[in-house]
Amino acid sequence: MRFSISANDGAARTGLLHLRHGSVATPAFMPVGTLGSVKTVSPIEVRASGAQILLGNTFHLMLRPGPDVIRAHGNLNRFMDWDRPILTDSGGFQVWSLANSRDVEEAGVTFRSPIDGSSIFLGPEESISMQSVLDSDIAMVFDECTAYPVSRDKAGASMERSMRWARRCRDAHNNAGQCLFGIVQGGMHVDLREISLQSLVDIGFDGYAIGGLSVGEPKDLMLSIVESITPQMPVKCPRYLMGVGKPEDLVRGVMVGIDMFDCVIPTRNARNGWLYTRSGIVKIRNSKYRMDLRPIDDSCVCLTCERFSRAYLRHLVTSNEMLGLRLCTVHNLHYFQRLMADMREAIQKMKFSAFVQEFFDSPTHR
Repeated sequence: MRFSISANDGAARTGLLHLRHGSVATPAFMPVGTLGSVKTVSPIEVRASGAQILLGNTFHLMLRPGPDVIRAHGNLNRFMDWDRPILTDSGGFQVWSLANSRDVEEAGVTFRSPIDGSSIFLGPEESISMQSVLDSDIAMVFDECTAYPVSRDKAGASMERSMRWARRCRDAHNNAGQCLFGIVQGGMHVDLREISLQSLVDIGFDGYAIGGLSVGEPKDLMLSIVESITPQMPVKCPRYLMGVGKPEDLVRGVMVGIDMFDCVIPTRNARNGWLYTRSGIVKIRNSKYRMDLRPIDDSCVCLTCERFSRAYLRHLVTSNEMLGLRLCTVHNLHYFQRLMADMREAIQKMKFSAFVQEFFDSPTHR
């Protein structure tokens, strides 16, 4: 991996992340392809949106199709026909999301499978081994994501365990072409986050992520953690904010120096008929769009906006036609990638402050 910064505008920065399957211009947003696909759309459509890198999930791909199927295809890229970089989450998020069906110990985590209820064990070594089979460009350390709220003592104990797991991940990692990122934990306690970050830097990773946010905490608390920790992260390494992805969160993250993001919001909201535009969110199920012949966003060049009206999309969505979900997803993916491209351009031109002002003055945020 090589990472170079080409421009700074305040704390915001833009650069290039060079990986095995191609280069990623940063700041970048990664659509989520948990099971080896971005829901409802093909890899061709994801590429057409401008997405440079996808996220896959180790835990779910381990359960199905399983490592033997992935290995038979060569790697996750070939399995899903994606010729650009992939980052794989380690399964640590499932430690939080499956809290009612798991048991955390020093060795790792025993889960009840969400598929058939069978017992599944995943620890640092197992996660790294599976990510080696997936052969992603970037692997993440296995960590424990704590709930909100949680006491400082519990957050501290969890963070310390995650740091021990991070060391074990580093020791187990032997895929020479695959990068490994550490994940900062510590709940909503800045001092614990600082200890976690220093522990990860001492171990040494290719990049550093902020995890354990967007788990139910107030937005201002989440932002305070990001604003406090990001400036302390190594300047010459990629900085990744995990699972945070409303447009305003992306802008605020870039403002303090974040380089990478992922979130299900653009695809999940698309399936619920919430479409992002520069003039605000269009809730396409609303009856006022029944006779609306305009595109979703007349400034957008995606397939959906170039060829179909709001009235047609409303008809598809309210009729539960699968094409409606697909076309809505195509649009939202384009919106998010255009937002990132616009931020990269503003930073390059040293006009990021003006971009931020205009963004937050837009109808979406009034």
